[in-house]
Amino acid sequence: MSFANTFADEQEALNFLEQNPDIDLFELFIVDAAGVPRGKLLHREELLAVYRSGRPLPSAIMNLTINGDDTEDSGLVWDVGDIDCRAYPLPGSLVRLPWRKMPTAAVQVQMHPVEGLPAGVADPRQLLARIIDGLQADGLYPVMACELEFYLFDAKRDAKGRPQPALDLDGDRPRTTQVYGLRELEQIEPFLKDLYDACREQKIPVRTAISEYAPGQVEITLEHGPALEAMDHAVRYKRIVKGVAAAHGMNACFMAKPFAEIAGSGMHMHVSLADKDGVNLFASEDKAGTPLLREAVGGMLHGLLDSMLLFCPNANSYRRFQANSYAPFTPTWGVDNRTVSLRVPGGPAYSRHVEHRVCGADANPYLAAAAILAGCHHGVREKLDPGAPVEGNGYAQATALLPTDWLSALNALDRSDWAKDVFGAKFLKVFMAIKRAEYRQFMSEVGEQDWRWYLNQA
Repeated sequence: MSFANTFADEQEALNFLEQNPDIDLFELFIVDAAGVPRGKLLHREELLAVYRSGRPLPSAIMNLTINGDDTEDSGLVWDVGDIDCRAYPLPGSLVRLPWRKMPTAAVQVQMHPVEGLPAGVADPRQLLARIIDGLQADGLYPVMACELEFYLFDAKRDAKGRPQPALDLDGDRPRTTQVYGLRELEQIEPFLKDLYDACREQKIPVRTAISEYAPGQVEITLEHGPALEAMDHAVRYKRIVKGVAAAHGMNACFMAKPFAEIAGSGMHMHVSLADKDGVNLFASEDKAGTPLLREAVGGMLHGLLDSMLLFCPNANSYRRFQANSYAPFTPTWGVDNRTVSLRVPGGPAYSRHVEHRVCGADANPYLAAAAILAGCHHGVREKLDPGAPVEGNGYAQATALLPTDWLSALNALDRSDWAKDVFGAKFLKVFMAIKRAEYRQFMSEVGEQDWRWYLNQA
């Protein structure tokens, strides 16, 4: 059965309404190319109709830049009269938002494969679903998980207008890097309690919390699961983190590099392939995994350069790539080695998988996963050899570099025949139009750095 055609049954909504008589407001949201949730606020009496016949959304909702501007040359605005496209609810996505002051719930929708056209060609979740369908047709069932790093900032900026770490329980601002510090987690206990409670209510499988490599930086891991479900969890988890943080007077920031002088935030993607019975096909006593694992690594390395724009979609994404920063910028792989792009972690044989370490925390999980799995599939089909794993310092052994600037990544995806084949020309037309519009807008702005560098010297 195609994942793209799986939508929620009306009975799910009927049960929810019966169990939650206090809720009158429902956020209907869809995730766009930038990973931004967009949608409408519905009243209780409008909900069942969404399950019965979908909800019309304008085609332009899938062509917006990260700033919410139309991209006129995407083909989804004036060319089609900004036509309404129908989106339907996803199973299990109707949930309460416990941090909201008014009783409110949310439901995630996806464009219908037929009724959702033409906007559906740009729906990130639908792209991932199609790539998963292709793997399953070959008897391969992808399993994934996300590790997302983020900063907790005060809702108020400092005197210079810069973000600043949120106050802890003692009324102090974290100023030092206390990686793996337990006291740092204790100091955000009220936030963590509400976050874990909200995730439990929404059935998001959150696990380990870690104090990361910068003041106010946190990472919380998510449990492995079927790839599409895992990315649904990642998307909804980010909404929960932001919502709970706001309720605590904080701003949860998933920006890739908020500050030049301290660590950026990544999204490490864990991936393996299973058979139809759920048996891990990468499982091996060999720490480098099975031949299938190595073929998948070969495919991911093959698609790495062409896919950088999906892993690192914004101008700021590329500020994260610095030597000895745990942000890899070489197309390399290794066993239990954090200086490479694709790491095979240690652990028991049954858990063998690949950790893809390139993505920034600002990446759209659906698009990043689509690129990763497309690479896996290509490597398995072509039986690609990734070469020997890197040992020691992968930064020092670099013989090739990934694009570490936005324009190079834009051009790499635009020129890629492989990307056109796996993602489709229609998706790429819209996505490239959006990213080029963002690039032009970003480069046209003049700000403090320009004045500091050139005002008196040029």
